[in-house]
Amino acid sequence: MGIIVQKFGGSSVADVEKIKNVARRVVATKLAGHSVVVVVSALGDTTDELVALARQISLTPPEREMDMLLATGEQISVALLAMAIHAMGHEAISFTGYQIGILTDDSHTKARIVDVRPERIMCELERGCIVVVAGFQGVTVNNDITTLGRGGSDTTAVAIAAALGAEKCEIYTDVEGVFTADPRIVPEALLVPEITYEEMLEMAATGAKVLQLRSVEYGRNHGVVIHVKSSFKDGAGTVVKEEDEGMERPIISGVTRDSSEGKITIFGVPDRPGIAAKVFRPLAAANINMDMIVQNVSTEGLTDISFTLSLDDLPTAESVIKDIVEELGAKGYNTDTNIAKVSIIGAGMKSHPGVAAEMFDVLARNGINIQMISTSPIKIACVIEAGQVETAVRELHDHFQLNEEAITSETL
Repeated sequence: MGIIVQKFGGSSVADVEKIKNVARRVVATKLAGHSVVVVVSALGDTTDELVALARQISLTPPEREMDMLLATGEQISVALLAMAIHAMGHEAISFTGYQIGILTDDSHTKARIVDVRPERIMCELERGCIVVVAGFQGVTVNNDITTLGRGGSDTTAVAIAAALGAEKCEIYTDVEGVFTADPRIVPEALLVPEITYEEMLEMAATGAKVLQLRSVEYGRNHGVVIHVKSSFKDGAGTVVKEEDEGMERPIISGVTRDSSEGKITIFGVPDRPGIAAKVFRPLAAANINMDMIVQNVSTEGLTDISFTLSLDDLPTAESVIKDIVEELGAKGYNTDTNIAKVSIIGAGMKSHPGVAAEMFDVLARNGINIQMISTSPIKIACVIEAGQVETAVRELHDHFQLNEEAITSETL
């Protein structure tokens, strides 16, 4: 049998009993005849606790030093899991990202993997050892420790699976798989047994927390089949893979929401060619990702530009925007943290016109005003007031009948 890469998140290794449970799962996979590589996140809320500790020292700590601090969380969990596997009578060895050659760029706290050198992993697998790898971290060519951003252990696991030519990559988490909506908001939401990379990319980008966006992107680019499962329950989970003829293609696969973004609007920007580049180039240089961007129609030679971004990036963005406003001679700017994004995603939308109008009708009937709109062939996303997002999710899920048998574009 081939290699299986398994990833366990922080909630799966939150305490000693849960670590032992993970060890039992890993050993069972080994006894089934597979070579096993395990990628582990930091224990429970360790990363959040380390971030809070850093904030007590400085509100704007150097990103390089944040990476040095945050990478310690995974080092604890891999060592403890290796010990638990040893206690069960099986060989295991733990490694940091640096030790197994996960090379990244130098974008501290948001680094991207540029190469994986799996020789040491292969050597240990060949001698029958279970390999336990620290997720979320890597190293630059200058030997500086980096981290991959929230959920980065998912990307670590998929990247290792790609480098090893693994049979599949299993992502174990505290949910049973990908659902048609967040079950905490919509209790009747259904488990999605199979989903395409493209749909999962859109769901991850619009608020679904099951997989990190970059892990899905990496999986698509390298053909890695990703299987999302629960750490605590047996079940089929959700398989993320390339679309094939046998896959059911629902018009809408899911409704997502994201309350982790804020909005910045720059007022009275001179409307001339190249002005957008002058706004967004400094933000890109500060390693800030923008999501939705809207530029209003010019009035008397002036325009307003609005965009959304992660709340984590808001303090840095504000410091950059102040300089941009002054340089451009704009009238000013404001920030809005009372927003949320609600989205519908589905491959079937490509061949089924009218979905956007239906979505807007549902929001209008419930008195929900749309501030910004973004679309792709398989996604429609709207920025709305934060307090209305759960209502929007429930009403859209009900309208598109996602709690019933899938309605596919082929059956219409």
